Amino acid sequence: MSPTPFRGIGPASLNTALVVDADPQVESVLGAALDPRRWMIQHASDNAQATALVQASIYELVITSEKTSRKEDVALLRKLKGVHPHTKLIILIDDSTPADVLASMREHGFSYFCRSLSYHSLAYIIQLAAEGPCWDDGIDLLSATPAWIHLTARCDLGTAKRLVQFINEIAELPDIEKEEVATAFREMVLNAIEHGGRFDGSQRVEIAYLRARHVVICRVKDSGPGFSQKAVLQILMANLPDDPIPHDAYCEAQGLGRGGALIARHFVDDLIPNDKDSDAVLIKHLAERSD
Repeated sequence: MSPTPFRGIGPASLNTALVVDADPQVESVLGAALDPRRWMIQHASDNAQATALVQASIYELVITSEKTSRKEDVALLRKLKGVHPHTKLIILIDDSTPADVLASMREHGFSYFCRSLSYHSLAYIIQLAAEGPCWDDGIDLLSATPAWIHLTARCDLGTAKRLVQFINEIAELPDIEKEEVATAFREMVLNAIEHGGRFDGSQRVEIAYLRARHVVICRVKDSGPGFSQKAVLQILMANLPDDPIPHDAYCEAQGLGRGGALIARHFVDDLIPNDKDSDAVLIKHLAERSD
């Protein structure tokens, strides 16, 4: 798979990315995602060397190695934030637990990828880190255990993409159910930041994720005017077949914005909005496990 090539963004001072023991595929993604006119890539053999380097110099982006342990990566993140709080760190790890992902979120890691990572998604996150404005975290954990996460997130597209990646790594689900939950969650978050937050970075959405033995529940709440699903559903039922992708395109073509809530309905068992459509709960029942 070839990552999306970098986009030209004009002259600027040279930035530096530090990469810990990167494999050839990660090197390829970096080479395509970072504009060589703006970025220089340095390497560290392990986290000990990376720690010494970040304490001596400023790096705009740090990417860990899949070969290092999750505890080592979180320790590196903690030390990095102690000296350079605005540096973006992306954790790559071979083995992880939801508690490890939450630990990286508490320490304000930029993103987190585990096991068979999507290099396309990694390329996007690297570009987001490289091209985004002066950064602060945008994701605030209010309380968190692997079974119950409560947070707020800034209403901008980059923060939404980062949040979805974190939740995708936290969700310990079979592949099909994981993809369905991730898709529904993504659409509801994007729906909230567009219709509720109006892509205004000063606004926040409130999110809760609960995982029980046989069910996943996600709640997404914004403080905006809401989105009239009933009106849009009436239009769509009169004009389109039962396919969520044309629904989404049709909503945008009619000036209604993204039809994220309509897409989400196709991947969960229940989607329950409040009377203003500014607060919604997703419910996904899971297949019974033998353990």
